[in-house]
Amino acid sequence: MTTGSIDFSRINIMGVLNTTPDSFSDGGQFFDTRAAVEHARRLIDQGADILDIGGESTRPGAARVDTEEEIRRTIPVIEAVREFSDVPISIDSSKAEVMRQAACAGASMINDVWALRQPGAMQAAVESNLPVCLMHMLGEPGSMQQDPQYDDVVTEVASFLQERARAALDAGLKSQNLVLDPGFGFGKTLQHNLQLLHNLSAFAALGYPLLVGISRKSMLGLILDKPVEQRLYGSLSAAVIAALAGANIIRVHDVAETRDALALVSALRQVS
Repeated sequence: MTTGSIDFSRINIMGVLNTTPDSFSDGGQFFDTRAAVEHARRLIDQGADILDIGGESTRPGAARVDTEEEIRRTIPVIEAVREFSDVPISIDSSKAEVMRQAACAGASMINDVWALRQPGAMQAAVESNLPVCLMHMLGEPGSMQQDPQYDDVVTEVASFLQERARAALDAGLKSQNLVLDPGFGFGKTLQHNLQLLHNLSAFAALGYPLLVGISRKSMLGLILDKPVEQRLYGSLSAAVIAALAGANIIRVHDVAETRDALALVSALRQVS
């Protein structure tokens, strides 16, 4: 099985592919396997460095999906993409068995909003020997946006990520396989999100590659007063800010536009 490797020394554009009926931005559009594979081709053609394939929505209030259904939604898509491309594929899942089957099908990375806190997830991640993104989330998707509270959001999120990184290392994950994500929108108010974005360099300084996902999120809707389908320019601004602050992976819906927006940032990184 051929899988792509990820170069964390540069800015990677991660294209979002939700095989769900209820994701906040593109829910239902790629629920059918054929439609999902066609969209994967488009994202690759537009220049995606990584595909992030998920079969369970983690939007606020989203319902849980059982393991069998999540496997049915995601694994055939990974297998189909592997037939025509070696682009790195990230499986966006918190379930151990989904991680295992995705790794066998050709996934190159695990992206876990629960930071390997679900039953068996840590062991599955270690067994996979793949890079793993550990994300911060306050609470759980069903209730995370019900009045989230922090004394110091930057310090608390950073401490959580450091603790989960230590737990992963103690369990046997390699340090070069760890990626961190502060979890914009996952148990945060607009002000929390803005504080995280303003202090993003503090997370980049933790010593691991940094993933940032702000594309089309509600924080942009609150700032722009625009619906999800009209948040492109806000998403591009957030991507540039994140990249300038040291993010290594920018998770987005609009790959081609983001690639253009980040071209100058990538060029600046090459200046000695």
